[in-house]
Amino acid sequence: EKRRTIGVEIGTGGGGLAGVEQLARHIGWLDKDARLRPVKGIFAAQKVTPQARVLAEERGLGWVEVDYEALKDGHVTNTLF
Repeated sequence: EKRRTIGVEIGTGGGGLAGVEQLARHIGWLDKDARLRPVKGIFAAQKVTPQARVLAEERGLGWVEVDYEALKDGHVTNTLF
């Protein structure tokens, strides 16, 4: 079974461009390790700005909006993967 490495950035500062840039840097570093390659990246935040969505998609990264209150209550309707 082929294992896959996934880097996740949890955006706590508004789900903007800085979080996507941070994730892209981390994925770049992780992807240099042949044991981890290929590395997939997912940007998760309560709200992902339209600009951050576009940048994530341009960089080949996924994104997801997460309802933090639902997580606290244990009523999750979406998942990262």
